[in-house]
Amino acid sequence: MAARATWKGFLKISLVNIPIKVFPATESSGTISFNQLHAECQTRIQQKRWCPHCNREVPISEIVKGHEFEKGRYVVLSEEDFDKVRPESTRVIDLVQFADESAIDPIYVDRAYYLAPDGRMASDAFAVMRDGMKGKVGIGKLALYGREYLVAVRPRRRGIVMYTLHHAAEIRSIDAVDELNEVAATVKPEEIKLARQVIGTFEGPLDLSAYKDEYREGLQKIIDAKIAGEDIVAPSVEAPPRVVNLMEALKKSLDTVSAQKKRLAKAAIAKPAARRKRAG
Repeated sequence: MAARATWKGFLKISLVNIPIKVFPATESSGTISFNQLHAECQTRIQQKRWCPHCNREVPISEIVKGHEFEKGRYVVLSEEDFDKVRPESTRVIDLVQFADESAIDPIYVDRAYYLAPDGRMASDAFAVMRDGMKGKVGIGKLALYGREYLVAVRPRRRGIVMYTLHHAAEIRSIDAVDELNEVAATVKPEEIKLARQVIGTFEGPLDLSAYKDEYREGLQKIIDAKIAGEDIVAPSVEAPPRVVNLMEALKKSLDTVSAQKKRLAKAAIAKPAARRKRAG
């Protein structure tokens, strides 16, 4: 199924305005959803808009948006009020700064979207700016879904990917985690050396497509089994042992990985030999 655009507007870089469409880069269809049911009769629970003051259900036509400026006191804003503060970014992604693509700290990234040209006339300009941004990330703003976002855009294959970003005020300081005050500022060089050796044994080309959602797959098996009237026995889960001696744990890790690699190497050698034996 072809992707459907959720927003149309312009990508603005200085005096260049490119008509674009915005497409979600991720989807939630892979998540297993659940409804709330009444346990007694398994009827789906209804969520009603209820006014405790008037003691009645309120239709959507009577719902307004209010901001609580004091405890129990609200100021009501109409759609006309929201229109008065509509920024230019409701129709334009205005890139106001460029930096090296590595400048974005992943902690700021929220969601990802794909940008594509809106119409053939926009395709050439889109391609030129995409290639011109190679190795760079552009920063701008965009009003989307009722709020203004800080965004970052960067080229990706034939298109451009846009990330909505958290503002700095939304990021909690790591200093607020009191438990980190107990973490040692310096560690022993020999421990660092061993730690790097352990980490090095796991290094390799990264392919995130190789990682599956095992929790979702297990949950789907349980759902399928219950539909079929079958029972699934939950596997026993052992708590990981506590690390008492770090150096000993690191050395055991290296020995374990080394033994695993030797077994895999022997298995790889044995397979061709077995095939040649069968062929002979």
